[in-house]
Amino acid sequence: MPRTIIENIVIAQYKDQTFFEFCKYTTIRFFEILYFEKGTGTIKINGKTVNYTPNSVFVFIPDDIYIVNAESATTTVAIKFLKSFFRKTSSQNSTLPVNDWFRKIEEILNSESHELREMQFETDADRSHLVSLINMVATEYLNKQSFDIFIIENSLSVILHLIARNIQFINTSDSVKEVKSSKIQQIINYIHSNIYNSDVLSTKSLAEEFHMADNYISEYFKKHTDVSLKKYIINYKLKLVETRLKYTDLQYSEIAAELGFTDSSHLNKTFQAYKGTSLSAFKASLN
Repeated sequence: MPRTIIENIVIAQYKDQTFFEFCKYTTIRFFEILYFEKGTGTIKINGKTVNYTPNSVFVFIPDDIYIVNAESATTTVAIKFLKSFFRKTSSQNSTLPVNDWFRKIEEILNSESHELREMQFETDADRSHLVSLINMVATEYLNKQSFDIFIIENSLSVILHLIARNIQFINTSDSVKEVKSSKIQQIINYIHSNIYNSDVLSTKSLAEEFHMADNYISEYFKKHTDVSLKKYIINYKLKLVETRLKYTDLQYSEIAAELGFTDSSHLNKTFQAYKGTSLSAFKASLN
């Protein structure tokens, strides 16, 4: 049965089951990892049916709906981060690396490949590490009397890091992977990885990083993306702003500081210029 180990994170383990009830956490779930240790069957995700086999790992984002149809006895572990986990509602979570976890999940939400849901891995070692860590969390879950919060916390950090690192390899063909390893994709990946460090995202710094002339990197980026380098960076930052407004209780000033805006006024003016609405109006529309 599901159990909350850390407030607003739910761990669920089912052993040798042939029937799985609908996920009741769908409307309040922010992110979920579902690992099939054994068994075969299908999983219907937002109307699309795919197969699962032993060692399959799936990830789900807000409002995904899935139903598991087991063909043989199936053992699963599910780790669910509820939307409320990233809001300032609990002093219990104050010592956890909540913002770091949010950033890792955020990378997955903003990845082009997250919609395919099933994880594929760059190396067998990464899959093995992830499975071991999920099993470690499940073992601590079963140890109801004396679970070790240190093990759970650090395992979750590494689990999210491994998923974020491998998400770009989800169900991509060799030709697509070749495109993703191109120079322009390397620049985009670098921007995403360093979006919280504005100093390294200047045209001069990016040109030095990729051994290109200052004026040429801007021209090269615009040629391959149809958007200027500066505009791409701002648009990506504003996408992250929207995510924070949806799922956290951060103040505008906190979001501004995190993403390299001068202050909340600067952030609001930029948001309004690019999105056509103010921060407060966007926040109000979410309700």
